[in-house]
Amino acid sequence: MYKVILIDDEPLARQLIASHLQSYDTVEVVAQCGDGFEGFKAIQQHTPDLIFLDIQMPRLNGFEMLELLDTRPSVIFTTAFDEYALKAFEAHAVDYLLKPVIKERFDKAMDKWMRTAPAKQNEGLAPLLENNIYEGYQHRVVVKDNGLIRIIPAQDIYYIEADDDYVRIVTKAGSYLKKSTLSHIEQTLDPQQFVRVHRSYLVPVNQLMRIEPYEKESHIALLHCGAKVTVSKTGMTKLKGLLGW
Repeated sequence: MYKVILIDDEPLARQLIASHLQSYDTVEVVAQCGDGFEGFKAIQQHTPDLIFLDIQMPRLNGFEMLELLDTRPSVIFTTAFDEYALKAFEAHAVDYLLKPVIKERFDKAMDKWMRTAPAKQNEGLAPLLENNIYEGYQHRVVVKDNGLIRIIPAQDIYYIEADDDYVRIVTKAGSYLKKSTLSHIEQTLDPQQFVRVHRSYLVPVNQLMRIEPYEKESHIALLHCGAKVTVSKTGMTKLKGLLGW
């Protein structure tokens, strides 16, 4: 029996998917969740084979929830919006369904999933998230902190540093590790507000206090928070272009 979780802030949308699933004897809906927080907890508890996931939800959206998962189930996205790079989703996730989801289209998505072992579907989600194909920039970063989910507003970030397979997000309240690449984080944040000054550092423009020469073709940026970060030659070129120097 396959375990399925429905994650959507619209009760009617969840009811419709649950109704469509009634014709599948090998599938059991083990939980229905109204936002990403509930969805994250339910996935941790039930370890489902498949989730139906909305994108725009209060508190924690679908993308943010997926980034928190260490092991991701297969995903069929359900959304009322078509501006989230539909073709890219269909190439990486199991499928991408537009609301209201009609039974014929739903059955095609289920057939696509059931013809392939669920374990193989996980492989597509990493490039989906790493490529950051959803439109618009994020105004926050979500991390797991000692079992808690912490939402960090972009304006509270002092700087972000690469740390092996993680990034270290430094804020006034402390620093937090997130399993991600600096390149991915860079792509999700507004390039007018955050600049990659070095292969290891991403810095908010409003944190820059002054820049001093360091070694040949490199500089040191002094931040308002008191930290010093290295600025490479490429990073300096980016800064000059962004700040009009």
